[in-house]
Amino acid sequence: MRLLFFLLILQTPFLIAAPIEVSVDRDLIKSNESFDITFSSNQDPDANPDFSPLEKDFEILNKNHGSTMSWVNGQSTREIHWTFTVIAKKAGKLQIPVLSFGSDKSQTITINVTKNTPSASHSYSINAPIFLEVEATPKNPYLQSQVIYTLRFFRRVNIVEARLADPKLADAVVEKLGKDKNYRTERGGMVYEVAERSYAIFPQKSGTMTIQPLKLTAAVLMDNSSRTGGFFGTQSTKQERVESDAITLNVRPIPSEFTGDKWLAAKNITLSQKWSGDYQAMQVGDPLTRTLTLTVEGATLGQLPQLQQSSKEKHLKNYPDQPSLKENKTKTGITAIRKEKVAFIPSKAGSYILPEITLDWFNIKTEKMETVTLPETIVTALGGIVEATSQPQTNTNQQTVKIETPLKEPSLSSEDNTWFWQSLSLLFASAWLITLFLFFNKKVRPVIIKTDDNAINLKAAIKALKHACKANDAQAAKQALMTWGQLQYASSSLGALANHCEARLRDEILILNQNLYSQHSDEWHGKALLQFFSEHNARTKIDSKINDDTLEPLYRI
Repeated sequence: MRLLFFLLILQTPFLIAAPIEVSVDRDLIKSNESFDITFSSNQDPDANPDFSPLEKDFEILNKNHGSTMSWVNGQSTREIHWTFTVIAKKAGKLQIPVLSFGSDKSQTITINVTKNTPSASHSYSINAPIFLEVEATPKNPYLQSQVIYTLRFFRRVNIVEARLADPKLADAVVEKLGKDKNYRTERGGMVYEVAERSYAIFPQKSGTMTIQPLKLTAAVLMDNSSRTGGFFGTQSTKQERVESDAITLNVRPIPSEFTGDKWLAAKNITLSQKWSGDYQAMQVGDPLTRTLTLTVEGATLGQLPQLQQSSKEKHLKNYPDQPSLKENKTKTGITAIRKEKVAFIPSKAGSYILPEITLDWFNIKTEKMETVTLPETIVTALGGIVEATSQPQTNTNQQTVKIETPLKEPSLSSEDNTWFWQSLSLLFASAWLITLFLFFNKKVRPVIIKTDDNAINLKAAIKALKHACKANDAQAAKQALMTWGQLQYASSSLGALANHCEARLRDEILILNQNLYSQHSDEWHGKALLQFFSEHNARTKIDSKINDDTLEPLYRI
């Protein structure tokens, strides 16, 4: 019996099924377009897989098998994957069937394959070797809401290189989404290789907005290049240029039914809090950290408001940390995440109320105003009072024992006493003579008034920034901001400086940074940056005066 039990224990790891996960490389799949199906596992399956059931609804064009290794927190992980490039044999809802890996089974998922019809925006002839296709969703967005702009480059010839400029809009923020996708499709009875690229566009002005045609220049490999090529494998090419259609957006203004303090349009919003310990049993004098997390789908970081407000509780000190900012860019758009950490330290036992946090926003899917709320939180501190007082407290339960040691006075003889007073008189006389000598021989020196070099440099940097913004000089504005940020926050880059500023100023600094380092930069205008900088600077001065009597936070928000 014991032997049987021992054998069962040895066989336990082999009885655990290896999880086989299934995924596809994109959400929107059209008939006659190739896409990738990946089967992956972090364990070796029971046996080699049988992929024959996959051929019922899908034509397999290519397959690849491999594994990857990674180290996380000192531990190695291994993932095995099988990737198939396929084309759906029909449109509709298709199921990727359960596949057998010996005794292990894969998951099953359902995908929606739509009928392949050319986009309403296309500039190509039916036999064109290369062409561009663009689309924008939605075409009637609200102000500052997200528009997904998709570009597809079709080719049925070999190309050596291709050059394409990103879309440019004067009154919009444009962000590239993820990596380009490559697949195969059919148009007009011909098979094309497709490279797909997506952008998120956030219009900053209501009214009609036109996305100008994108132009692509490609070096197409000639059919006879192998016969006419020169030495060292020189290939013969010709330059082809194509352009997309223009797309017009009708940007709607803020609707009248929105009554919130700050306009925020998004697909979805979540607001949550997390504590580092039990906030209902805090200990007096010990810190406890509260983390607020705001996740917004379909918005940029610059649109996210500040969440945490200073506590008005006298005996509950709060110390905000620098916020954590993150943007996730996927094929479906941008998700902005803002995390704020605040350390609370109670100085007296009792209960304290942290007020509720409310955020009004506009749901672009339902086209209605909604409010996300974090209810008020009651924290409880346990223990005594930890406060510095000017007078020592009396404890009646303790007895104070005072031990006095009598001082032993020195005994001097009369001779020693006379010598002592003579030496003291000689010392005072010498000091008086030295004082007279220094008084009559001193030189008149000019009075040097020391100035605060940091304050002077700050004023100079602010002045330089004003001139640069008025002249729309992006490089000069960068230099002035870097000087100001180094003096004010010890920041070494525009990105680091942006994290110290409020939302609107941070957004303008990021736009400036993007303009400076973009391969195809637009003409920069400094009016908005100067306005938000002035507001931030004024608000910082007011806050510093108010907080003179309070302890400085660990980091500024």
